[in-house]
Amino acid sequence: MNPKKAPWYFLFLLILAGESVFILPFVLSRVFRPIVLEAFDLNNFRLGICFSIYGIVALVSYLLGGPLADRFAPRKLIATALWMTALGGFVYAAFPGFTVLKILYGYWGFTTIFLFWAPMIKATRVWGGTTSQGKAFGFLDGGRGLVGALFGTMGVVVFAFFLGTEVSEASIAESKAAFRQVILISSGMIILVGILVWFFMKLDEKTEADLKVDKITFSQVKRVLRLPAVWLLMIIILCAYVGYKITDVFSLYAQDVMKYNSVDSAKVGTFLLFIRPVVGVLIGILADRWQTTTLLFVSFVISFSGALLFAMGFVSAHTTILFLISILIVACGVYAARCLYFAVMEKGRIPIELTGTAVGLISLIGYTPDIFAGPVIGYLLDGSKGIAGHQQVFWMLAAFSLMGAVAGWRYYRLSTQKNSRRRHRISLIKD
Repeated sequence: MNPKKAPWYFLFLLILAGESVFILPFVLSRVFRPIVLEAFDLNNFRLGICFSIYGIVALVSYLLGGPLADRFAPRKLIATALWMTALGGFVYAAFPGFTVLKILYGYWGFTTIFLFWAPMIKATRVWGGTTSQGKAFGFLDGGRGLVGALFGTMGVVVFAFFLGTEVSEASIAESKAAFRQVILISSGMIILVGILVWFFMKLDEKTEADLKVDKITFSQVKRVLRLPAVWLLMIIILCAYVGYKITDVFSLYAQDVMKYNSVDSAKVGTFLLFIRPVVGVLIGILADRWQTTTLLFVSFVISFSGALLFAMGFVSAHTTILFLISILIVACGVYAARCLYFAVMEKGRIPIELTGTAVGLISLIGYTPDIFAGPVIGYLLDGSKGIAGHQQVFWMLAAFSLMGAVAGWRYYRLSTQKNSRRRHRISLIKD
C-alpha cells in the first residue's frame, strides 16, 4: 500500500503535537529538575518512582493503544490526548503531595500513550511514504526537539520574569510561584495545539479508509510477531530510550559537578534541547541518501563514546569546554538513534496498515525504561553523591549503547539480506 502524500503542514502539526504532549510530564522536569525536586519536596529516587508509575501505565497503553491507531483517524486521537494531558497540568500547578503526584503521572501515562503514541508514528510513516522515511522521522524528532527547546526557553524566561529576584536569594515559596506560571502557560498552549490538530491535520477520505482495518485479529498480531525486524526493534528502542532518559540528568550534573546555580543548570538543559532539532534535520537530509540502518548503528557508537568520557571521570568542574563537548557527543548519538529507530520500519518490511499494532508490540518492550530507568538513575545518584553517582549513570549509558550497536548491526544485516533476496527474485523474473 502506498497512500497519497500528505501536505507539509500535516507534518508540522505532528511535530507540534509530538512534543507538546510530553512537556508537562518530562520536558519541564528535564529543564527544571533541581526546581522540581525542591518545589515538590522530592529526591531523585522519588521522582524516579513517578516516572516508573508513568511507565507501568504506558506499558499497558502501548499494547492496547496500538491497535486503536489502526481503526481510527490519527487527528481525533491525537487532539483528545493533548486536551486530556493539559488538564493534568492544572493539578500539577497545585503542587500536590507525593501520592497525588504518583496518580498524576499514571494518568499522564494513559493520556500521552494510549491515545497518542501509535497514531503519531503511523501518521508520520504515512507522510514519509515509501521513499522519505528518514526525512519524515528525522524532521519529526528534530522538530519535536525544537518545540521542546522553545518550550524550555519560554519556561526559563517565564520563570525568571515571575521570580522577580536573584535566584540565589529566592525562597522556596517564590520559586514555586514562578514555576506555577510556567506550568499554567504550558498547559494553555497544549490546549491550543489540540485545537489546531483537530481542525487542520486531516487526510483525504480515501487515504484514511485505506489505512484503517475493521478489526484487529489474533492472526494479524501473530503475523507482526513473526517478523524478525519487530524483535530487533524492541531491543534497539530499549537501548536508545535508556540513553534518552539519561539525558535528563545533564542539568543536575551541571549543578552537582560543575557547580552551576539553578538558572544556569536549566540553561544547560535548554542547550541540550536545541541540539536535538539540529541532529534531526541533519538525519532527515542524510538518511534517505544513505542507509538508515547504517546510520542507526553509527549513532549507538557515538553515544557509547560520549558516555565513556563521563563514566571515566574526565568531565569535572575544571573542564567546562570538555563538559559542553561531551554533552554534544552524547546528545548527537542519542538523538540520532531516536530519529532513526522507527524510520527503519520500512526496511524491515513491516506492513503500513498494521503500523499501529507493530508499534504497540515493539513499544511494549522498547519503552520499559519508563519503568526502570528513573528509579535506577535516582538510586545511583542518591547512593553516591557528587561525580561518583553520575559516573555510575554514564557506565549504564555505555552498556546500553553497546548493546544497541550490536542490535543495530544485526538489523542492518537483516535489511541488506532481504533487499539482496528481493533483487535476486526480480532478476530471475526478468530472465
